[in-house]
This record gives sequence, C-alpha cells and structure tokens, in this order.
Amino acid sequence: MDTQDDVREFLASRRARITPEQAGLPSFGGTRRVAGLRRAEVAMIAGVSPDYYTRLERGNLSGVSDSVLDAIARALHLDEAERSHLYDLARAANTSPRVRRRPAKQQQIRPGVQSLLDAMTEAPAFVRNGRLDILAANRLSEALYSPAFEAAARPVNLARFCFLHPAADELYPDWDEAANTTVALLRTEAGRDPYDKALSDLVGELATRSDDFRTRWAAHDVRLHHTGVKRFQHPVVGRLELAFEAMPLPADPGLTLTAYSATAGTPAGDALRMLASWAATRTSTEALAGQ
Repeated sequence: MDTQDDVREFLASRRARITPEQAGLPSFGGTRRVAGLRRAEVAMIAGVSPDYYTRLERGNLSGVSDSVLDAIARALHLDEAERSHLYDLARAANTSPRVRRRPAKQQQIRPGVQSLLDAMTEAPAFVRNGRLDILAANRLSEALYSPAFEAAARPVNLARFCFLHPAADELYPDWDEAANTTVALLRTEAGRDPYDKALSDLVGELATRSDDFRTRWAAHDVRLHHTGVKRFQHPVVGRLELAFEAMPLPADPGLTLTAYSATAGTPAGDALRMLASWAATRTSTEALAGQ
C-alpha cells in the first residue's frame, strides 16, 4: 500500500461527492467538468491557497498542521471515521523510515482475556486484531461463526471468510452490508498502519481473488464499528438479529473484543439459547469422539 496514493485517492473521492450547493457555494448552472467540488473551491472553503491544497491532494501531507487538517475535514464534510482516517494518513506520511521498518510485535492473548471470554457463556464473544483475524473466541462465538471455524486455516480471518468462502452468503443475509463493513474496517486499519506487511498481503490476496473486494477497496470508505446490530442466518438455529459492542482492549493495543447479545424472550434471544444448547452438545460429542 502506497501512502501517497491513498491520500490522493481518499481526498479526491471525498471532494467528488460534494456538490457546490452542499458546500454553500453559488450555482451558476451549466455543465461542470469535474464531479463535486473543484480543488480551488475546497481550498477557498478551507482557507488555504489552491497550490497548497493541490500539493496535499497529490499525496504530500509532509508537515501539514492539525489546524489545516481540521479545515479540510470541514470543507469536505468528513464524518468522525473519515476525519480520523485523514489524521492517520498524515501521521503515516510524517513517520520516519526507521519507525516504519520496525518489526511488528507478536499479538498474544493474555490468560485474563481468555478467562473473560470463557466466562461469557450466554454471549458470543471474540477478540480480533485490525486485520480481522480472530485470535481468541468463546464456545458460543465459535458456534455462531461455525461455517468460518470449519475451515482448517488458523487464525480464522473474517475478511477471507466474507469474500472467499461460499458459506458467507448464507451466514450473512445482508451480505452487501457485511462486505462494505469488512472493507471499511480494513481500509481504516490500513490508514492506522500502512506498513503492516501482513495486512498488505491480505489486501493483495483479496484484491486478486475477489472483484467484489477490489471494487469496494477502491472506494476508500472507512468506518467506526463500535456498536450496532448484525444479522445472521445460522445453518442450525436460523435467523439471528444480535446487538453488538466492539470494545478496544486498552492493555492490548490493536486488539478489540466484540460481544453479541439478544433480549431474553425475543426470537433472537430464543435462537441464541438454542445456539448455546447446540454448542454444548457439539462440544460433548467432540469430547467423546476424542476419547
């Protein structure tokens, strides 16, 4: 992944989606040769010179100040996730080569985190990294994502599952939304750490093997994914509509704990209870087979 290319394409794509009317500029009619705002119009709204903004949009964020980034974010109507992404791109552009080449630390799951997962017997929960590798999961989460865990490769990667596994279309009834979210999370992580070789390799693999991924990756969409609702069509218990909370682990930078829940007495709550029963039965069967 090339940081300058990412900066150029991200800023250009955000500029292209804003009309002069949305930016509060007068419309004089006629046909515009560019989609959205012109560079000079963004520069005027942000209070910088056209030459300076052109330099930034060409991918050169070296030495850019926070006040200029804020002005550009306002001019382009960036949301919270996009604003954070712009700051991440600027941070990467101003990182010294020595820091860029620093080897990545091995991500380990602390025993206390695994104990917490195991204690969550009524909520599917797992810990993932920014590449969407599931590094630890409780029994109910393995049951919920059973089609993904049936694959031999470890760690289970939710992006590979979404775009390369035929069962993903069935597990995710809203597959388009799941795919958009998956790519937006990877794009967000690429902004935070564009020099992660494992992430670059994953993006290259998915872009080579999936047209759906490649199209979405080129859109440069980013997203914060802290809370919401996710829908599943489980092969055993059927439809599940679960609320989720995604919580970064402060003691483990780069790792996120995601947990699902459903209100007792609702169809989702009943299905989740059935899933727990099936998971327990499956575990007992595997234990007997092992003996």
